[in-house]
Amino acid sequence: MTRIATNTSSGLRRLLQDPALVASVLILWVLLGLFVLFPLAWLLLRTFTEGGVFTLGNLVTILKDPNHRQSFWNSLLLATLVGLTGTALGFFFAFTAVRANLSKAWGTVLDAACLLPLISPPFTTAIAMIFSFGPRGLITYHLFGIKGFTVYGLGSTLFSEMLTFFPIAYLTLKPILNGIDPNVEDMAFSLGSSRWRVFRTVTLPLTVPGLANAFLLLFAASLADFATPLILAGNAFPVLPTQAYLQITGLFDLKGGAVLSFVLLVPAMIVYLLQRYWISRKSYVTITGKAGARTSVKSVAPWARYPLLAICLLMAAGILYFYLLLLYASVVMALGANHAWTLQHYRVIFTDGLKAIRDTLVIAGFGMPLGGLFGILVGYLVTKKVFPGRQAMEIVSMMNYALPGTIVGIAYLMAFNDPPIELTGTALIIVACYVFRYSPTGIRATVATLQQIDPSIEEASQGLGAGSGTTFRRITLPLILPAFFAGLGVVFIRSMTAISATIFLVSIHWTLITVRILENITELSLGPAAAFSVLVVVIVFAVIALIGLALRRFRAAGALEVTSILGG
Repeated sequence: MTRIATNTSSGLRRLLQDPALVASVLILWVLLGLFVLFPLAWLLLRTFTEGGVFTLGNLVTILKDPNHRQSFWNSLLLATLVGLTGTALGFFFAFTAVRANLSKAWGTVLDAACLLPLISPPFTTAIAMIFSFGPRGLITYHLFGIKGFTVYGLGSTLFSEMLTFFPIAYLTLKPILNGIDPNVEDMAFSLGSSRWRVFRTVTLPLTVPGLANAFLLLFAASLADFATPLILAGNAFPVLPTQAYLQITGLFDLKGGAVLSFVLLVPAMIVYLLQRYWISRKSYVTITGKAGARTSVKSVAPWARYPLLAICLLMAAGILYFYLLLLYASVVMALGANHAWTLQHYRVIFTDGLKAIRDTLVIAGFGMPLGGLFGILVGYLVTKKVFPGRQAMEIVSMMNYALPGTIVGIAYLMAFNDPPIELTGTALIIVACYVFRYSPTGIRATVATLQQIDPSIEEASQGLGAGSGTTFRRITLPLILPAFFAGLGVVFIRSMTAISATIFLVSIHWTLITVRILENITELSLGPAAAFSVLVVVIVFAVIALIGLALRRFRAAGALEVTSILGG
């Protein structure tokens, strides 16, 4: 206890000696308190109080409902299956890309196949599933002549979410497999082990922490997904996020929605804590102690290289088919019924949907720089500065990212719907939601980058008389630009594609493209929905390209190379 008190006192003295640090910490805690802790506190208050008195009655009432209990177990089942299948597929892609000695061109093809689902609305594949396997689907009805086929239910939802989220596992596992020194496998080969035995006893165990982390990421992503189950699962397979949405929008029951959100919060927080545990494990790097250059990869036999690549290309072709189908659906009158060419769907979205396009771009335009700056500021402070509550700041800043979007949206709706802080219906509440929900990507990237920068560089600057502000502006900031641009990219992409949180925050004054897509789907206006989806992909691709050019133009000498703003 004495040691803790001494460390706290020392940290406090350092804090007070740096006025800029004091101001930064205070401002960040005010923002985190307002846009992270305050909404969550309101959610818990509405869940566990009735007339100002603590009660478990609200929770008991919800849990007694067999439909809600079934939705809870359905959510866990779907998230588990998505985690398992998506992680397996992501590992297969990553293993093929890293261990099959592919050319750079084929590696780029696999990266591109994984990029498409990441930069499009999460329910894009759901729309393509309806076009392919719906009542008038191109595959079921037109190709095979199957009538009365239903695309709705667990199977379709699982397949759609797996294709949507497996790139997360791919991006998580690829650098881990790259970090395994082939010399480790060579030692096993030299002892007479077969390739299968080396894979089973060497390669796979070294990736277990990464596999666990990938599973947890996909589990959380599926648990938070709102739109795909709403479109494909429906009444056949209800899940908790959609039930909470219907509780609020259909029954106008904020308290019931809050309680359902809390039920969803429990597994989400368990997953978050497990993820932090796995990330903290230092099992991603292999140190052999062997001098010299790394040997070539030999874990995949030459004859097996092409079958592995063929399977990946087949999956990539399936993903590409879905997106080309959306493009086709956007330029024909009615896919499955009238295939006459038309631009009517684009005329609709640029007239009736113009407000949604403008609002989305404005909100994304404001949210992108704010999220990027917030990410590098928090990442810099928690990595480079010593002050009381540093670890707490890092945890709190990650909370909105860890929570399902449905929870965040409902919490914001309740917290900012009435005075003294009435923000509902404004653009500010949507921007704040995006900034504090998606800037953690920039925080993580900043922390990772700063940990790889030699402290002597900053020490030399300060030794020459530069203050902490000057050192940060002239030395540190140019070196962490890659992390800044990573934060920019993720916040913009999610501002263009997310819906689970913001569906509760839109109004007649401010709406979003993703909301209009969902409205079009529910109204069976699938052509405009496809046109909106194509537009989102084009805009995101263009902005990613511009951010990449800016990164290459302004990247400081010595800054870490970034191959992708999505995490490379």
